[in-house]
Amino acid sequence: MFCYQCEQTAKNEGCTKLGVCGKQADVAALQDLLTYALKGLSQVAVEGRKVGISDRDTDVLFCEALFSTLTNVNFDPEDLARFIKKTVDVRERIKAKVKAAGGSVDFAEGPATWRPGSSVAEMVRQGEAVGFDKDPEPNPDIRSLKHTAIFGLRGVAAYADHAQILGQEDDAVYAALQEILADTLRLDLGLNDWVSRVLRVGEINIRAMELLDAANTGVYGHPVPTKVPLGHRKGKAILVSGHDLKDLEELLKQTEGKGFTVYTHGEMLPCHGYPGLKKYEHLYGHYGTAWQNQAKEFAAFPGAILMTTNCIQKPQETYKDNIFTSGVVGWPGVRHVHRTDFSPVIQRAMELPGFAEDTNGAHVMVGFARNTVLGVADKVIEAVKNGAIRHFFLVAGCDGAKPGRNYYTRFVELVPHDCVVLTLACGKFRFFDKDLGTIGGLPRLMDVGQCNDAYSAIQIALALSKAFNVGVNELPLSLVLSWYEQKAVAILLSLLYLGIKNIRLGPSLPAFISPNVLQVLVQNFDLKPISTPEEDLKAILKA
Repeated sequence: MFCYQCEQTAKNEGCTKLGVCGKQADVAALQDLLTYALKGLSQVAVEGRKVGISDRDTDVLFCEALFSTLTNVNFDPEDLARFIKKTVDVRERIKAKVKAAGGSVDFAEGPATWRPGSSVAEMVRQGEAVGFDKDPEPNPDIRSLKHTAIFGLRGVAAYADHAQILGQEDDAVYAALQEILADTLRLDLGLNDWVSRVLRVGEINIRAMELLDAANTGVYGHPVPTKVPLGHRKGKAILVSGHDLKDLEELLKQTEGKGFTVYTHGEMLPCHGYPGLKKYEHLYGHYGTAWQNQAKEFAAFPGAILMTTNCIQKPQETYKDNIFTSGVVGWPGVRHVHRTDFSPVIQRAMELPGFAEDTNGAHVMVGFARNTVLGVADKVIEAVKNGAIRHFFLVAGCDGAKPGRNYYTRFVELVPHDCVVLTLACGKFRFFDKDLGTIGGLPRLMDVGQCNDAYSAIQIALALSKAFNVGVNELPLSLVLSWYEQKAVAILLSLLYLGIKNIRLGPSLPAFISPNVLQVLVQNFDLKPISTPEEDLKAILKA
């Protein structure tokens, strides 16, 4: 196998025997083969749009399938094999429509004509021949940009999938995803062409995140500041992890009035701020921290666990019978459920003891998304003008197990008292329960939401730049980001597309970025690797 799409990849070069995430070599090969199949579907879809053929079911499948190749989503070979077969079946169905409409279907030998093997083992062998290390692109810098685009597209597909589940779609997003993925097969594009396409991924990701923001707020209302307990209540318990708001809502509906308490885990913490979710009285508190701690935390949870979207790790035997997957998530031997019927989850929660007693203690605040922050923009602007607020820091991104991530904890601890910290995504679990106090009645630590809510942070920055009549890069705002997987890649590309400079990124730089491409990013965007909290703070506040 060869996989280097995430931050924890072995030696910051690539996993070649076993994924650090727990991915087996057969799963890596099947994910590569699924990506290859989706390239072929993209070629056909691009030709289809030229003759007016656009199929929503195909586009939804495309995003689900590409999402399933993202880190820590689907580890089940049988699931991936089904996605591969379905992708090829749909490709042939669309190809027939394109031909009937007079479109071109005369594809050269490759992913648009290829057929999968009849067994999982055969498909694994096919996948081994089309992995990222087998890319025929001879130029290492163009190859680097192609792979960056593919990983970014995986993140965009995840956001587009979240949005369509709640009724928000845009054919332009689907079309761009497929056009760029199809272009990765071309060998006639130069370095500048691929720089443009990589930034185009960032552009369409902004649209995908805008759709998701509209979906979440349209269905559940704008988040409001909410105090979330970190303790638990006596009784039967269900834990929901991942990112999917719709799954949480349906579980709350199906458990309402039945004596259960539902807790959030990981990136589900911000759900407590949505009026349409917090209205359920049995959605009580938050349990645990970030995804990489789930083995310990899930083992200690005395109820059923529902894993939605990405972030699953190999379930330990101590809780394997208690965990369920939904959506595109899969793990061999773990029961999969659909949001229309969570009865297996509910039944398992009934069988387990639940919490023996109430605990009271710490709490955290959520709900500082764009609507909340911009609702007090006048106070923020005045605080900046009178010197009460010197600087804003967006300390955000993915958490992970790799050494070096304590940088972000120490950074926040060292931020001066006249500065504000905005945060989002699971990286905040390094410091989310710290009391940083207030400035002029405003909390110094504001939780903007999930990684999915990066759109909110961007809108806050753009609104402030407009209010101060300066460019975003002239604001007293610094971005200090941690990355782990491909949604973070998509967000970084969005920031670069917007021309945002002086971003600090860590704990290490992506292995798929070649030295020459990195130099371009440094020269054009002043992208910096993190150093030490003390040195970075000194440099930022001196500037």
